[in-house]
Amino acid sequence: MMRVADSWARRALALPRPVKRLGVLMLDAFLCVLTVWLAFYLRLDEWVSFSGPFIWPALASVVLALPLFITAGLYRAIFRYSGLSAMVAMARALVLYGVAFAAVFTLWGVEGVPRAVGLIQPMLMLLLVGGSRAAARVWLGSSYQQKLRRAALPQAFIYGAGGAGRQLASAMVNSHEIRVVGFLDDDDRLHGHVLNGLPIHNPDDLDRLLNVIPVTDVMLALPSVSRQRRNEILNNLKPHKVAVRTLPGLSDIVMGKVSLSDVRELDIDDLLGREPVKPHGLLLNLNTFNKTVLVTGAGGSIGSELCRQILKTHPKQLLLVEMSEFALYQIHHELQAMLARERSSAQAPEHEANAEAGTTVVGTDTQPSAVEIIPLLASVCDAVRMHEIMDTWKPHTVYHAAAYKHVPLVEHNPAEGVRNNVWGTLTCAEAALRSNVRNFVLVSTDKAVRPTNVMGATKRLAEMVLQALAALNATVNSQEDRPPTPRTVFSMVRFGNVLGSSGSVVPLFREQIKNGGPITLTHADITRYFMTIPEAAQLVIQAGAMGQGGDVFVLDMGQPVKIIDLTRRMVELSGLTVRDALNPDGDIELTITGLRPGEKLYEELLIGDNPKPTHHQRIMKAHEQFLPWPQLQDKLSALSIAMNENNVPLIRVMLQQIVSGYQPSPDVVDWVHMEQERRALANS
Repeated sequence: MMRVADSWARRALALPRPVKRLGVLMLDAFLCVLTVWLAFYLRLDEWVSFSGPFIWPALASVVLALPLFITAGLYRAIFRYSGLSAMVAMARALVLYGVAFAAVFTLWGVEGVPRAVGLIQPMLMLLLVGGSRAAARVWLGSSYQQKLRRAALPQAFIYGAGGAGRQLASAMVNSHEIRVVGFLDDDDRLHGHVLNGLPIHNPDDLDRLLNVIPVTDVMLALPSVSRQRRNEILNNLKPHKVAVRTLPGLSDIVMGKVSLSDVRELDIDDLLGREPVKPHGLLLNLNTFNKTVLVTGAGGSIGSELCRQILKTHPKQLLLVEMSEFALYQIHHELQAMLARERSSAQAPEHEANAEAGTTVVGTDTQPSAVEIIPLLASVCDAVRMHEIMDTWKPHTVYHAAAYKHVPLVEHNPAEGVRNNVWGTLTCAEAALRSNVRNFVLVSTDKAVRPTNVMGATKRLAEMVLQALAALNATVNSQEDRPPTPRTVFSMVRFGNVLGSSGSVVPLFREQIKNGGPITLTHADITRYFMTIPEAAQLVIQAGAMGQGGDVFVLDMGQPVKIIDLTRRMVELSGLTVRDALNPDGDIELTITGLRPGEKLYEELLIGDNPKPTHHQRIMKAHEQFLPWPQLQDKLSALSIAMNENNVPLIRVMLQQIVSGYQPSPDVVDWVHMEQERRALANS
């Protein structure tokens, strides 16, 4: 009903003003006749015919009222804006009309017309005429304001006149954020046609269209198109000053989740032009399906995505180990919601929640057992707590994602970086060994290859710890007389930057573009490997399933991306231009700030040159040198003393001795060390 009323209101507002005045005049004439008829009914308690005595008061009402209303200016007022003064003017006109009408039919009298009609009819006129003006103000006023607001909204084209485009257009009919004014589609059979009241245009005519229609946004409603075709479309849109948005994946469209909130800014994965590889179901489920799985750093970027992907494989128990209370709450709440949605879609029994223990259990008919999510506050450096957790639940697989990963921050706090990244890994690995954990997978980084920063050196040292423990396991088993007993299989997965992580540059660049710039780059030639978080998490799980002990797996990240090219493309696809020497009138300036402490121009994934293929096309196995456990243990003991004393120069020297290829920056930038030196210099 509301849509019908709004539709009629828009039609009424679109009429020429003389037509509107004539319509109101006819309405008042009708109300004059109607109120006389009602007055007769109220007096006689029966309906009279439109003849005989009825004709004279009806005709007199029209003849008296309309000239009086015209003289009073009632038809010059805009009803949707009529305020108190307009209502007062209308009341005065109706009072004058009532006096005249009553004088004729009550005081003087007309044969066949009851004298009470002369009093009743003016009161009905006041009620209905006043009510009609008030209704017009409410009905047309809100619709007119809505029409003005919609006219002021940014205008957009939807690229794609298929099912997703139609759903998006329908979802945005009443949007208060943007107004769809047409479709763009590559199918020349659709050009010139109208879909849901919106014209379908040829994308090649976009230049001409933008000169006529002030479109600010183009929304890509192409959820199933290939990444290569999407890139072609983006390249075609780049010369035009329009912001480009995109819809989520096809599965969300199928589920009917298309709304304006689903339209998002283009992420870097839309710009990379590389299709993610579908996971191997066997590898994805081998170490997780119906098993107890533990994830450290569960609230972080990688850890939380690991939890999401693991949950889809239906583990028996999922242990979330996280030091940050808020991060743990967030991921636990999110996973609970995931399970609730799965239960709802599968029409499974109600889930049971243990509020005191903070656990969630949901069973479905498709699962071999219930899924239990257990949030655990713990630091990976706390040996007692980690032993307690693993001894209690005895997980089958541990994914160790807890680490300090932000290069400049770790460079300024090196001792804590060593403690968390190296000793946290060693603590968890020893707890896993004692609890007979079957698989232990370390989430590593490309910054561990020939590192120039403390973060990379500590991650490489964490890899060496697991390599040494794996070799020690193999030695112990080979020396035993009885058959080898199952021991913890240690493996590492090394990859580059992930999109949307806590340290990703993409959200920073988008925020800087939104604020009008400048965009800050550390160097014009800096390059990075990129991968989406879901793809990286899936590959970590699959690589861990292939581990045999001491394996260093390397993910194929595709081609490295030059960051300055990425920023330029993000600016252009936001409908803006880069301000530089060639375009001094551009919108967004790029500022080079210089490399930060420990930052490299480019990253590598391999220390050696002979990676071996695996069963997965995107996963390689590297052969990396390491120190035997007895030798490494001695060096770790010495490093521990330097770490506990916060002797940063010694920490750096020892990391150089242990980690092959580590080349630290010349200056020590640890905050505590620099402040101590400053005070010592001031006191000397």
